[in-house]
Amino acid sequence: MKDGIGSISRRGMDGRRWRNRTRSHIAPDVSHFDPDQQGQWANLPSELLLDIIRRVEESETSWPARTVVVFCASVCKSWREVTKEIVKTPEECGRLTFPISLKQPGPRESPIHCFIKRDRANSVYRLYFGLTPSEDESDKLLLAAKRTRRATSTDFVISFVADDFSRASSTCVGKLRSNFLGTKFTVYDSQPPSDAAIQHRGRLSRRFNVKQVSPTVPACNYSVAAINYELNVLRTRGPRRMHCAMHSIPFSSIQEGGSAPAPKSFPQSFVEKSSPPSVSKTKEPTVDISSPGFSTSKVSVPSREPLVLKNKAPRWHEQLQCWCLNFKGRVTVASVKNFQLAIAVDPSQNIPAAVQETVILQFGKIGKDIFTMDYCYPLSAFQAFAICLSSFDTKPACE
Repeated sequence: MKDGIGSISRRGMDGRRWRNRTRSHIAPDVSHFDPDQQGQWANLPSELLLDIIRRVEESETSWPARTVVVFCASVCKSWREVTKEIVKTPEECGRLTFPISLKQPGPRESPIHCFIKRDRANSVYRLYFGLTPSEDESDKLLLAAKRTRRATSTDFVISFVADDFSRASSTCVGKLRSNFLGTKFTVYDSQPPSDAAIQHRGRLSRRFNVKQVSPTVPACNYSVAAINYELNVLRTRGPRRMHCAMHSIPFSSIQEGGSAPAPKSFPQSFVEKSSPPSVSKTKEPTVDISSPGFSTSKVSVPSREPLVLKNKAPRWHEQLQCWCLNFKGRVTVASVKNFQLAIAVDPSQNIPAAVQETVILQFGKIGKDIFTMDYCYPLSAFQAFAICLSSFDTKPACE
């Protein structure tokens, strides 16, 4: 991947290979293809090239047909730059195209529909694009996570692919960590939520040269969200209660004229996979980390009023004798994991009632080990997936 756009091998053009690839993901395979190289197709007139790619982008609106848009970006450098110019963010067009789309806010008008498959045997959770699983299992994989239980916490490592959860891999994009009781979770991103955030580092104990740590893995974790489940001290019957403080999303993003951070590309250290560090006599930038490894160093984003989400309170249904929420047909099985998140606001903040009632994220069960996940602005797919993963962890103190 480079600048948020994946590179593909020439073998990827083989239609049979793509039809048989059931674990396809939004980031095309990394190969030796260099998108900076220029070939015979780079000599097309700019007006003609712009018209070709615009027509392709407008016609191929869903997966797997939208793979053609990624192919266009992989032809050469000039095609790649034009494709980047034409393809809009999910907030603007409501579509997911390149890997960086998963870190950008969703659409404002209607949610993006996804579903999660749980693999109990391997403790793996896969996020797919679409309303429900297809019969031929050719669904578009967006993200995957693997759960690892530790003595005092639980970690969910989130990756672009479903078969590589190494923290040293360039496909690792973040993680979720819980406390001992499973009531508090922290979402870590592998890249800063904004360009300014990288300047605000916490107090850390040891210093390493960035390239001495790894040329492919970000040297820090960026804490972007905190998820809290309220303790059920009296052990009363009822749904879970949760709050999500989105530190990387300002409260102003939901106000009139506001906007949420939308990264345009991945950091250079993230995308340059297996490229040896260059030799230079100049002083390299250093990054503070408290201990070697992906899991312990923390970096907080600049202080500002964060957006806070809370779960919508369900109502008790006397006839069914259960708690109910209106999922508009997207959830069909009762589960303590089901939830809807809306904005938590103070009456003095003068937020319109329609905005307060808007469901930002909803998650619920539709079958054995199958759950739906629908999200919209200002959350990204990565942030929404991390929040949903917290619901899978055991919480005896909250139920």
